Amino acid sequence: MRDHGSVRRAAAGVASVILFGGLAVAPSSPVQARPRIAAVVSGDARFQVLSPTLIRTEYAPGGKFTDTATFNVVGRDKFAPTPYRASTAQGWLTIDTGALTLRYRVGSGSFSTDNLTVGLRAGQQTVQAAPWTGHTAPDCAIGVLCEAESLAVSGPGVASDHSGYTGAGFAAGFQATGDSLGFVVTAPTAGAYQLGVRYANSTGGDGQNVTRTLTVSVDGAAARTLSLPPTGSWDTWAVANAGLDLAAGRHQISVVRGAADSGNVNIDSLAVGRPGDAYPAPAPPAPQPCPFGTICEADTGTQVGGAKTAHDHNGYSGTGFLAGLEQTGAGAAYTVTGVPRAGSYRVQLRYANGKAGAQPIQSRSITVNGVAATLAPTSGWDYWRTVSVPVTLAAGTNTVTLGCPTDAACHVNVDTVAVTTAGSPLLAPHAPLGGYRRGLDGVDGGALTAPGLLYSDGWSLLDDSVATGHQDAYVFGYGQNYSHGLQDLSTLTGPTKLLPKWAYGVWYSEYYDRTAAEFQGIVTRAKAEGVPLDVLVVDTDFKSPDRWNGWSIDPSRIPDPQGFVDWLHAQGVRTGLNIHPSILGSDPKFAQAQATAKGKLQRVGCNGGPDCYVFDWGDPDQLAAYLQLHRDMAPKGLDFWWLDWCCDGSRSSKAGVTPDSWINQKYAEETGFAFSRAYGSLQAGGYSGPTAVPTGPWADKRSTLHFTGDTISNWETLQFEVGYTGGESVATGLAAISHDIGGHTGGLQEPGSEPGSTKLPDDLYARWVQLGTFQPIDRLHSNHSDRLPWQYGPAAKASATKFLQLRKQLQTYTYGVAAEATRTGTPIVRPLYLAYPGEPEAYATAGAEYLYGPDYLVAPVTTPGTTATTTVWFPPGSTWRDYFTGTTYAGGTTAQITTTLDTMPVFTRLARR
Repeated sequence: MRDHGSVRRAAAGVASVILFGGLAVAPSSPVQARPRIAAVVSGDARFQVLSPTLIRTEYAPGGKFTDTATFNVVGRDKFAPTPYRASTAQGWLTIDTGALTLRYRVGSGSFSTDNLTVGLRAGQQTVQAAPWTGHTAPDCAIGVLCEAESLAVSGPGVASDHSGYTGAGFAAGFQATGDSLGFVVTAPTAGAYQLGVRYANSTGGDGQNVTRTLTVSVDGAAARTLSLPPTGSWDTWAVANAGLDLAAGRHQISVVRGAADSGNVNIDSLAVGRPGDAYPAPAPPAPQPCPFGTICEADTGTQVGGAKTAHDHNGYSGTGFLAGLEQTGAGAAYTVTGVPRAGSYRVQLRYANGKAGAQPIQSRSITVNGVAATLAPTSGWDYWRTVSVPVTLAAGTNTVTLGCPTDAACHVNVDTVAVTTAGSPLLAPHAPLGGYRRGLDGVDGGALTAPGLLYSDGWSLLDDSVATGHQDAYVFGYGQNYSHGLQDLSTLTGPTKLLPKWAYGVWYSEYYDRTAAEFQGIVTRAKAEGVPLDVLVVDTDFKSPDRWNGWSIDPSRIPDPQGFVDWLHAQGVRTGLNIHPSILGSDPKFAQAQATAKGKLQRVGCNGGPDCYVFDWGDPDQLAAYLQLHRDMAPKGLDFWWLDWCCDGSRSSKAGVTPDSWINQKYAEETGFAFSRAYGSLQAGGYSGPTAVPTGPWADKRSTLHFTGDTISNWETLQFEVGYTGGESVATGLAAISHDIGGHTGGLQEPGSEPGSTKLPDDLYARWVQLGTFQPIDRLHSNHSDRLPWQYGPAAKASATKFLQLRKQLQTYTYGVAAEATRTGTPIVRPLYLAYPGEPEAYATAGAEYLYGPDYLVAPVTTPGTTATTTVWFPPGSTWRDYFTGTTYAGGTTAQITTTLDTMPVFTRLARR
């Protein structure tokens, strides 16, 4: 077998093609272009080996392949040439890089679950996967209810934030033209059929509660309008029907928001039947056999005693996990097949054991075939550990049961079950590591996230398909070398943005109506108090004529904007202004903006009232008008803009790009970086964006400091943020993540030090400031709630001052780690499994501790009191020294660390063994 991994040069400007085993191996671009990528072509399928752990898979009808960059993929030609071997045998093409093996059935057409597989090693585990599973339209049989979340979802998010739905969730929104659900149906005979859709339609984001419409498309042609009357609430569901005329055979069906449709509905499920057929009931999930030596989903067993399938946490594999293990008799039974012989085996359980209600965090017990096993706590319900429990089995088929010995014993969630030999390595399922959201607005202690790049079994698919019928996606096969996967992502989609060094200092950003003189007073006092201050953000009240979306600076608040910015710069303080992306028709700047936009700004009504106009940033004229408003308002030397609330109805008509991503890139071109939410838009996923959007999160890291939004101020949210930052970083590659330090609003509030303000309990404030010290961005922010050290009692003031000073001392280190993130893709805040992928504790503790760069192990305190005891796991291979006390701890051990408000559990790596 010959090696086709080297890049071949063409003579006289003609691209060479080398035939081998029925394959064409060719460069993918002309010789005059950048270094070419060798490609393996098999019919209408093309494969480009970009690195040993990254292969592009492209299917283009007629062989019309694409070599131009997309908005996401900008670095396809930046990889070094990679050796690989390609061959065909028994109708299968095999590409082997040494780290990743891809197989494609020659002549089988577009990629699917059945015709394209990959194999790799993840630690000691051999993994076989079908990466295109879930990325193509599934079959929906006649007369069978099909859950919307299991169809080909393009545009709507998959949500579960209302009640009454079936399955694991529903398709939420249909807020943008082109949003759709797709599936394939096979009509046994030609004739009349009926599509039934179970939906909810209540008062939408546009304030209307009216009959909505969607379009039913058959094989790409519009067939019927689907009319969806109001249902009363978003928790109330109804069924609407549309007639279809189908020829015998297979058909591609789509429910889509067309240009003339109103959308703004949620769809739970659908079914195709004959006219007059009753809408089918969901089929209860049938228990599935569990073959010996394989990973089985714990929720596919026979559930008893109140056990149930749930999907209200993160990090699980499949479509849910086994929950409801809350009383004696609750449990599940599994039919294990193929046990090779009678003897002793192991049952591997992947579980989460967080805080159950008011009960303390504690180890729990579960029985396996009647024998009790102890399950130690994990760092929350989103974090999982795999344990191995002994069991005796007969040869052949056996029943393995999980049960609760007492009402208080279980209270755990179980994700997967595997029955293996005693010496088998712990098996990792295809479960996401980390996740992302557009924002954490309204988050009160926890939130669902969308999976990103990293999965525990070492592979993922980045789908960058943009044209109908054209499949274009990237198979990552990093195994347990997660950092290499992040490096591949950084090269493929561009590196995370390196911010100016001052951005890694201390920010003050309270939403409180202040004048320039009052801001100057804060800066002056901060210096007197020894509180470092690098960045001051001016929130929305400075605007005129409207405080939300005015486009002039109010002289009653900032009489001399240029003098104000110059004074701040003289004090070593950078500054930015808050922006909301709309304009009132009564604004003095409106006439010029509309003229620049050539009359295309649309009056839609928004937060500023009915006389509110919005922008289409995908239109060059409207984008020019929008940016000109900024330039006309900005004092010379303004450091950045804060796009606080995207999008007020503003949008982007540019295909394949979310409004956030597009406008964030434009802000970065103006001032060096965008300070904004990321990944989605109001048109796809809602204000806080709980779900993914089709274009993914891949481009945002190139431009954006991610402002995560308006959280609730309580201990539970503080704890959630400990694991969230690293989880978002490894899911998206974006390193610059900025929480509201102290939370935004609500929660635990006390009367504040200023009129109309609140404050946090002293201990919560001090501990949140401690967290901020070891975050990518340390930004003190709130909604009219005190965030300055001198606004708190002596102990909290001293603690906050100390840690803000420490943040300043770490500024050069943080900037260096940020530069490393830009260079290598390894983020600033690092879940421990990046460095310790073979350690189960690294996954189980990911919600409680992390590495801050390579040198600091951080386990923030998230419990109330002036004294707290925190459980810390010390990764093996090093000795760790307490940053504050000097006490040393051996790697591979766990210790209880007690701190007062003036210290926190932070440790430096002394030496590697």
